[in-house]
Amino acid sequence: MSYEPTVMRRALARLERRREGRERRRYDLERELYAREPRLRELDAALRSSMADLARLATGGTPVAPDGPEIAAIRARSEALQEERAALLARLGHGPAALDSTPACAQCGDTGWTAGGMCACLKGLCAQEQLRALTALLNLTDEQSFDRLRLDVYSDQPWQGQSRSPRENMRRVAQVCGGYARQFPSYPLKNLLLSGGTGLGKTFLSGCIAREVSQRGYSVVYDTAIRLFSAFETRRFTRDAGEERQARDDTRRYLGCDLLILDDLGSELTTPLSQSSLYEVVNSRLQSGRHTIISTNLSMDHIAQRYTPQLASRIGGLYQELTFYGDDLRLRQ
Repeated sequence: MSYEPTVMRRALARLERRREGRERRRYDLERELYAREPRLRELDAALRSSMADLARLATGGTPVAPDGPEIAAIRARSEALQEERAALLARLGHGPAALDSTPACAQCGDTGWTAGGMCACLKGLCAQEQLRALTALLNLTDEQSFDRLRLDVYSDQPWQGQSRSPRENMRRVAQVCGGYARQFPSYPLKNLLLSGGTGLGKTFLSGCIAREVSQRGYSVVYDTAIRLFSAFETRRFTRDAGEERQARDDTRRYLGCDLLILDDLGSELTTPLSQSSLYEVVNSRLQSGRHTIISTNLSMDHIAQRYTPQLASRIGGLYQELTFYGDDLRLRQ
């Protein structure tokens, strides 16, 4: 799972702010309780001294048996101090661990990482930050969900050259997109081609998929074809170190995210560089088993005419085309 660097930085910053907030609250409580009961400060100092005594015995030059009298005496003293401390905290209305620096996440100790990789707590924060970024980019609202899709705005009359009415077709398309998002990444279809004219719901359903998959903890990158090709062009031609670094980050996120949603393919100026860049993205993601959705006004036939045979073969053979047709819904509002 590969989140965008910006998303990761924001999630890590939130994790650190949470940790600092807990420590600040613990410190404030400690100062308050020390002021109310000075004996508590003495007990904590005595317990720290006992721990230091144990450490000196363990690291000293003379071997000490774990069950020897020296260690037993220190343990007995520590237990008595802890009992007195717990009783004192109880009288003050707090539990025995009230002043302990206990991490919120026992799995990673609030670092965000475990031996197995990214911790669930950090994944959750990344998912939230990613959804926030997608919401800003796509102007997502609570209305943009599969449950809120209105099929009644599509005509139920026969459509020329099609076996289904626009409404029945949209019902089928929405079922596929909903299953793709809710069962990601195990849905039988890995890659989708959403093709059709403007104002028919491609962006709406793309946003629904992005929201659902992101909320389930997977990394999602949503971008336009023009921006994608611009990043590859900058990576190749710029001489500015900062621009090159940003372009490398952008191209890596296109290649490494769990789900790439590439919008408005065909709006770009077709050049040899754009052809090779698109092939790199499509082919690399196919080879690595990552999922991709391409949204375009072009039909598969037009894609075959516009792009290289190798690219058209990849898309035509390994993407499921979902065709959108009907009246432009924006003209009916």
